[in-house]
Amino acid sequence: MHHVNDKPAVATFEFRSYRRAFRRPIKTHYGIWKHREGIILKLSDHQGRIGFGEVAPLPWFGTETQSQAIAFCQRIPSRLSIGDDFSILPTLPACQFGFELAYRNLTKDIHCADLAIHHYSALLPTGEAALDAWSALWAMGHRTFKWKIGVAPVSVELAWLSQLMERLPLGAQLRLDANGGLCEIAAHHWLDRCDRLGHRIEFIEQPLPPNCFAELIKLTRRYQTPIALDESVTTLDQLKAHYYRGWRGIYVVKPAVLGSLNRLQQFCEDYSIDLVVSSVFETDIGRQALIDLAIELQNSSFSKPHRALGMGTQQWLPHDGLDDPDWEALWQQLE
Repeated sequence: MHHVNDKPAVATFEFRSYRRAFRRPIKTHYGIWKHREGIILKLSDHQGRIGFGEVAPLPWFGTETQSQAIAFCQRIPSRLSIGDDFSILPTLPACQFGFELAYRNLTKDIHCADLAIHHYSALLPTGEAALDAWSALWAMGHRTFKWKIGVAPVSVELAWLSQLMERLPLGAQLRLDANGGLCEIAAHHWLDRCDRLGHRIEFIEQPLPPNCFAELIKLTRRYQTPIALDESVTTLDQLKAHYYRGWRGIYVVKPAVLGSLNRLQQFCEDYSIDLVVSSVFETDIGRQALIDLAIELQNSSFSKPHRALGMGTQQWLPHDGLDDPDWEALWQQLE
């Protein structure tokens, strides 16, 4: 409670946008993704503390666009009162995440925690290119791999899957991500094949579109291979709704586009869901927030599996200084 004469703490607000080309375009069910755009936020207070945040929109995942996020930042005054009353509409979830993160980093010692590389799932290139790409990632220490499916005919992709599983060492686990792009018949084909491969397939992610919840439940009852939700839970409200509707499978959560980081962490601690924290190709600022969140949730949960983070994405991004753990240096890159 503030006394009448208390003045709220004030911070100076700045932002700079970034645009980085992937080393090679990423093919998904949504199409070809060539560039990662986002915004770096900076708060500075009179004590000399600095808090960096990141806004990393993903419009086809239901967030605001880059231009909408920039327009929002342009409306924010250059001097901000630091308090809990700074609210951002849920229609701007990437901005929610970014500003909360900047406030967090302003008021706490910056974490530089990291995990051994086997704690990160590595994203393979889509299609036949995965058959060779895994080996360099294995040599780096990755043991969990993610492969996007639903971009070629089922029979072709299943043939590639057979070849890939013949080549992957027995200690490797594979995640399949359909981005909601399979029809029911195709989903049955995939899950039938996955069941035959056994525990080497960790899970299949979002085989059906988000509006097929009843069908997804049926698939979980028919097949042994675990199913994870991703596109079905793009917002915190959707995550809660699916939990209350009875989903006890895996949740792939992308905190940078989900909205409030604080509310997400509280929900996950309250309900101890089976969670995979996943990246949307953030810079080191957003990436560090995801690592911190995953470590905190793992430390607070003893009953759920500690799944590899969906963050083995660095090999897709250029060496442009935006993955620099020195965030002030990262900020200066954007001048």
